[in-house]
Amino acid sequence: MHDVRHHDQGMLFPAGPAGYRWSMSELVYPPVIVAAKVMFRVLDMRVRVDGAEHIPTTGGAVIACNHIGYLDFIFCGFGAQPAHRLVRFMAKKEVFDHKVSGPLMRGMHHIPVDRDAGLASYREALAALKDGQIVGVFPEATISRSFTIKEMKNGAARLAASAGVPLVPMAVWGTQRLWTKGRPKTLTKRHVPVSILAGEPLLPGRRDDHDANTATLRERMSALLDQVQREYPDKPEGPDDAWWLPNHLGGAAPTPAEAAQLDAESIAARGER
Repeated sequence: MHDVRHHDQGMLFPAGPAGYRWSMSELVYPPVIVAAKVMFRVLDMRVRVDGAEHIPTTGGAVIACNHIGYLDFIFCGFGAQPAHRLVRFMAKKEVFDHKVSGPLMRGMHHIPVDRDAGLASYREALAALKDGQIVGVFPEATISRSFTIKEMKNGAARLAASAGVPLVPMAVWGTQRLWTKGRPKTLTKRHVPVSILAGEPLLPGRRDDHDANTATLRERMSALLDQVQREYPDKPEGPDDAWWLPNHLGGAAPTPAEAAQLDAESIAARGER
């Protein structure tokens, strides 16, 4: 397995065309990668990537990652860097409408998802895959407050099957300690370990049952998440710090049922569908 730590990052973010496979039209993504590199160094983050051999070095692929914090896309994308690939993430349209994040998201050619016009985003993602790019998807759709894998949409499996590309499961862990739902931001917290683990790809077929493939994907993502959680080098410093550890591992995070209730209450309060 490929093991990456913060002190190796100069090698892992090579400059120019010899590293990441970007074209001259990539004017925004490379500086963002450099900024991430600087952030990791300044905060002395202990970032570890395993399973990088499962990320295709050429051609299209879908990466399906769990969702535990607002910065997951940074680290999920970092998980593809040993293969020198850029990941186009599917993200809700509101992120693209924001005056700060919007220009960055558009500049990195990420894909906006409008709930009222989902077919357009699906077609854009499919075109990117057929063009040989990697598309990143968070199949849970929203952050998991329980820090376990929620029920998942079948869009990632459908995309991979339609494009005829591998579907790579991935798990990230530790990102929730920096910024997650219902907790204050701690973006300047130092020495936080972040684990990223990619698993063996699924190869969905056009005639496959997408729900069955999604169930298999969920099982694999859950196994990956369980592995990185149990191997994580940090433990809560005390009862007040146990919020970031899942309930089934002795932490104070909500159970999946409690998290679902919190999500339902949040949606009702915002008056959403």
